[in-house]
Amino acid sequence: MGYLSCLLILTSLALTYAVGGDVCVSGHDSGPVFEEQPTGQIYPEGLTEGKVTLTCQARASPAATYRWRLNGSEVVFGADPRYTLVAGNLVITNPRHDRDTGSYQCLAINRCGTIVSRAANLKFGYLHDFPPESRSPQTAYEGAGTFLACQPPAHYPALSYRWFVNEFPSFVQPDGGRWFVSQVTGNLYVAKSQANDTGNYFCFTTISMDISTKSIFSKAIQLTVQPDANPRKSAPSIRVRFPAETYALAGHSAQLECFAYGNPVPKLRWRKLEGVLSAKALASADGPILTLPDLNFEDEGMYECEAYNSEGRDTYQGRIVVQAQPEWLQVMSDSEVEISSELHWSCMAAGKPRPTIRWLRNGQPLSTQDRVDVSSGSLRISNLALEDSGMYQCVAENKHGAIYSNAELRVQVQAPDFRLNPVRRLVPAARGGTVRMECKPRAAPKPTLFWSRGTELLTNSSRVTVSPDGVLWIYNISRADEGKYTCFAENYLGKANSTGHLSVRDATKITLAPSNADINQGENVTLQCHASHDPTMDLTFTWTMNGVLLDTEEPGQHYHRKETIGDLVIVNGQLGQAGTYTCSAQTVVDTATASAKLVVRGPPGPPGGLVVKSANETSVELRWSRGYDNHSPISKYLIMGRSKHTHEWRRMRTEPHNIEGNAESAHVNDLRPWMNYEFQVIASNILGSGEPSMPSQMIQTKQAAPTVAPSGLGGGGGDRSELIITWTPMAREYQNGDNFGYILAFRKRDAPTWTVVRVPNVESSRYVYINQSLSPYCPFEVKIKAYNRKGEGPFSQVAVVHSAEEEPTVSPRKISAVALTAFEIQVSWDPVQHLTTNGVLRGYEIRYWRQHEREAAADRVRTAGLETMARVSGLRPSTLYHVTVLVYNSAGTGPPSPRTTVITRKPPPNRPPGNISWKIDGSWVTVRWDQVAAMDNESAVLGYKVILQGQSPWSNLGLSVLLRDTMVVSGIRTRVFWFIGECVTH
Repeated sequence: MGYLSCLLILTSLALTYAVGGDVCVSGHDSGPVFEEQPTGQIYPEGLTEGKVTLTCQARASPAATYRWRLNGSEVVFGADPRYTLVAGNLVITNPRHDRDTGSYQCLAINRCGTIVSRAANLKFGYLHDFPPESRSPQTAYEGAGTFLACQPPAHYPALSYRWFVNEFPSFVQPDGGRWFVSQVTGNLYVAKSQANDTGNYFCFTTISMDISTKSIFSKAIQLTVQPDANPRKSAPSIRVRFPAETYALAGHSAQLECFAYGNPVPKLRWRKLEGVLSAKALASADGPILTLPDLNFEDEGMYECEAYNSEGRDTYQGRIVVQAQPEWLQVMSDSEVEISSELHWSCMAAGKPRPTIRWLRNGQPLSTQDRVDVSSGSLRISNLALEDSGMYQCVAENKHGAIYSNAELRVQVQAPDFRLNPVRRLVPAARGGTVRMECKPRAAPKPTLFWSRGTELLTNSSRVTVSPDGVLWIYNISRADEGKYTCFAENYLGKANSTGHLSVRDATKITLAPSNADINQGENVTLQCHASHDPTMDLTFTWTMNGVLLDTEEPGQHYHRKETIGDLVIVNGQLGQAGTYTCSAQTVVDTATASAKLVVRGPPGPPGGLVVKSANETSVELRWSRGYDNHSPISKYLIMGRSKHTHEWRRMRTEPHNIEGNAESAHVNDLRPWMNYEFQVIASNILGSGEPSMPSQMIQTKQAAPTVAPSGLGGGGGDRSELIITWTPMAREYQNGDNFGYILAFRKRDAPTWTVVRVPNVESSRYVYINQSLSPYCPFEVKIKAYNRKGEGPFSQVAVVHSAEEEPTVSPRKISAVALTAFEIQVSWDPVQHLTTNGVLRGYEIRYWRQHEREAAADRVRTAGLETMARVSGLRPSTLYHVTVLVYNSAGTGPPSPRTTVITRKPPPNRPPGNISWKIDGSWVTVRWDQVAAMDNESAVLGYKVILQGQSPWSNLGLSVLLRDTMVVSGIRTRVFWFIGECVTH
């Protein structure tokens, strides 16, 4: 075979490489890249005439073909007619649990290589029926807790649970936290049973799969609640507990269940120990289910559920451990590499547990052998050959899943070729400067490169350098260097060359350089820059600040450049504008630069490294490191702080009170014990206060005994033989520690000894003392103090609280009733002495009813004070009423007084006067009308009421006055004279 034939064959190899017997064309073909990959599915077991479709689509040139694996073995299409390949997708007709369960992977193949998809599991869901046997009845006692077991049948996947009572769909509701349905076991829990809970209960379960939902319910469970006239109170007892360790995945949700028996119904409270409960916690921090969505590693830790009521508390703790699926930190990318060179690819992945990494080439495992070195996340192939070309995959996996990264390797073989990247045709350069001419032909293996000027071969000298990668450098250029320069490239496949022309121009020079400047924050400054250049070329000015190019054209910014010269104007200079400014005068051949420093003085920057070194009950020690003083010495520091229960930052009391500018520590005093605080430090100088430091980590001061007494002490009222004491619950910032409660001391006024009781609940606000021997409205001296784990606080001031009042035992005397009109009477009586009312006299109650009515139907009117007379209106005319009066207090009414009677007057005439007329004579108005005669059942006419309305005569003086007046005419006169300002009757 001749030399020319061999050269043609090698040239064709430069454009292609063989994979699996076919040829991948470099620059034309591309290996497969997945666009759709299969995902796991749950198919209902026993469903007939159904289908499962596992998707797989890849982008490739030429188009990919597809194969499938089940549990690592090839799926043979045609051997089982239930398997069909549709455009890469695997369609399974009538899936069967015994044959089709498993892990599926798709292979996408073309002549450039093969890639393998992620694994997708096909599982079968099912829900068997509840057993047909009847459930045993259950009995509970009123006030006690109980539960009904669901005992769900075999199933996959997990179920959701509800319960209904007696008939569908009468579902059980939470009822203020009294009921709870566990979504872990399905059991129904009752914190405190009630008599009306008796009934037949059914567990209702639902399973949800990808294409169907199914629900079934159990046989009835009969619950009988035995009534109890006085249900026994009990402290909380937690019966539903979340696991001691809950493993959850980052990015997913975790749910913790907690429910307690108790009477009264316990309330629930969640907290995270040694940290703060995340604000994203859903379903409330006081419900039976705590949901933590979108978990991250900060959510890991111990969680506590606390159940509490007025009788006590119970707690339970468990840990959430957050793990994570693999996630790429670094992946490889497609590579074109010369033959005989070395390839190095790296893959890095995060996850918990830490992922392992393996490698695939064209879908097959890759291990260390010959020229291949596989070391966890690193792949090295030395002395690359054409057969190394293909599709490579890096697989990172842990017990939570696997992720795939793909890349294509192309091993290149090619003779030198300048067609895609020739030497630059015209290379301008500045006199006295340096020029760089590149020579980058396509070639594999790497060619030998050399340069010539005309017929002269260039070699390294004091002014000329030819680098190993083919770059030609010429220094201190003069006019004599102008001319043509040619680069020659050669490897064992052939030769090529490319030529460019070097043109020498005048150099650019800075003629007025910028000067250093020093300004205060908010001031303006101009940095000057002028330059000379070759007149045949355009000159452009640019500015950089600390090496970053400035945009001087964008409106509203701090930087502006003058049009004809290079001066830079800095407007409203800020601290961020301080730095080194460089002016660049540029032509196409060279650049001249000059720099100046700008100092901006301003308030200090934020202090750094703020830490809490120690904390006791009421103080902490803070330490920090100095921030930037921004060229003006720091004069003082301020400490700001806030607690977990407040949102506003406030200045804290410190020791020393005034913190000097050279200080880096201080004590914060007057804090509340057992409170979560965070702090900031702010530095100041003569130019103002700077930005605050980053907040410190939230810390909690140590616990201490309470230092203040509860407020709002009072009480009274209630049922017979009760002393009710009330107070305002202590706010969190005054509790000073956990295991918080109240101590009450009370005694009858002037009694020698105190009765002391403990109320072990922070949210309690009342206490009821019951004693059958208590006298009504008996005065008690009461005081209260708080306690916690560390001790007791001071007692409050003594308050006087009365025991419950009883109904008065006496009634008013000397009752009289007088009719005022046909519709109103006036009732009066003698007052009752306060000492006989078994409490505080609130007022009197008047009861009245018509003759022939029963006293039980009497209407009532109450006075709101101690008046001994009242009017009763809204009565019927000419009607006899019975009237009695009672005294009342907060406990009720006393016995009625002896009754009296009264008859309301007849009603007034029901007809208006007729024939009304009037006559105006100057300032006089004469009004006339016909008399009204009363009928037998009406009261006699005593007089008339005359109403006049009109414009004032003064309106002609510019005043517009509407005149309205009323007068009463006694007797039966039928004429009235009206004069402005005066009424005259005759």
